[in-house]
Amino acid sequence: MEPVIVIGAGLAGSEAAWQLAQRGIPVVLREMKPAQKTPAHHTDDFGELVCSNSLRSDQLENAVGLLKEELRRMDSLILSCADAHRVEAGGALAVDRHAFSRAITEQIRSHPLINVEEGEVTEIPAEGNVIVASGPLTSPALSGSIAAFFPDSRYLNFYDAAAPLVTFESVDMDSAWFASRYDKGTPDYVNCPMTAEEYDAFWTELCAAQEAEVHGFEDRHVFEGCMPVEVMARRGHDTLCYGPLKPRGLKDPKTGKEPYAVVQLRKDNAEGSIYNIVGFQTHLKWPEQKRVFSMIPALRNAEFVRYGVMHRNTYLDSPRLLDRYYRVKKDPRVCFAGQITGVEGYVESTASGFLAAVELARRLQGKPPVNFPQETAVGALALYISNESVADFQPMNVNFGIIPPLGYKVKGKRNKNAELSRRALEILPGLRFR
Repeated sequence: MEPVIVIGAGLAGSEAAWQLAQRGIPVVLREMKPAQKTPAHHTDDFGELVCSNSLRSDQLENAVGLLKEELRRMDSLILSCADAHRVEAGGALAVDRHAFSRAITEQIRSHPLINVEEGEVTEIPAEGNVIVASGPLTSPALSGSIAAFFPDSRYLNFYDAAAPLVTFESVDMDSAWFASRYDKGTPDYVNCPMTAEEYDAFWTELCAAQEAEVHGFEDRHVFEGCMPVEVMARRGHDTLCYGPLKPRGLKDPKTGKEPYAVVQLRKDNAEGSIYNIVGFQTHLKWPEQKRVFSMIPALRNAEFVRYGVMHRNTYLDSPRLLDRYYRVKKDPRVCFAGQITGVEGYVESTASGFLAAVELARRLQGKPPVNFPQETAVGALALYISNESVADFQPMNVNFGIIPPLGYKVKGKRNKNAELSRRALEILPGLRFR
């Protein structure tokens, strides 16, 4: 059997390569690192996380929690490595990003049916089965080849941002405390309170801070799910207090009251030596980040080990171009997977690589495709990106809004969501995905 070519060893490409190989399909995994890196990548390992080390909620009352549980039950490589290298994050699944990526790399490189070829891919192969998982920062040459592959379509882009990292030892814990919101899960977040006066001064300087140059950047192009903190701040004085600085459920043990605003820090590695400033994705100039973020009392002497950065992410107009298995409608030998398809988020990218690989393996083995119904998170996401009725297509995280309702009433939103998850997980055993 001719090997399948998988382009890109990010989360989607690594998952796709693994699922194909586990089903007896030989794979050539093409990865441009270490010879060439995008502006977002810093290591040579596969599956590198760049925006955050969190894979978000691990609760079944949340749609991404359901998606993760579905992938776990279907033997996902990415979820297996994430669970093995998780760090405490309350009700979320966060990982030690370096240990996580190393584990993925070791698994991929040691698989007897996966041959890793390093070097940039500049065009979609003219023959053979291909899964393009080149990511939202696809190189200019390959991006041009993809645009030429779809000459009559829109090839879109949005802007994505990563938050800064600080050392734990530089955080002033006399001005902060450990807790999780509403005491949910273990107290894994460092909470940095601000008074009304402190917040007002911080907000004023944040709105006035100098941004780094980003070619073609305008606020209206910012993806709502990963909005730079300064863009959010400009939308109103208290907008941040209803977003990443929301104090609800976080009582300061010194006062017994909720502060005016709270900045949360989340552990970024297993040792707990580095913390992520939650929700502080930004494209401010680096000296401005140091100046403004140090106005947060607990971060007045913070040591920044990585400043926030801004990236242009590219995605397809997938409803016009791809089917529910992430195959190109006009040329089914070619599939796409990952954020380039318009699925937004680490787990969603993994799910797209999983589904594209499972369908391709079954097709090569003469088996019918797996019908993941819309009641499952994997199926709902794939049906959303291939839904031609979606006119203004935008990248989106998985959510219960794209999953069919129960058809009967359940009291309470969390109870209803839990019931949606229960229904989905009961469907899985009847699907032939192996």
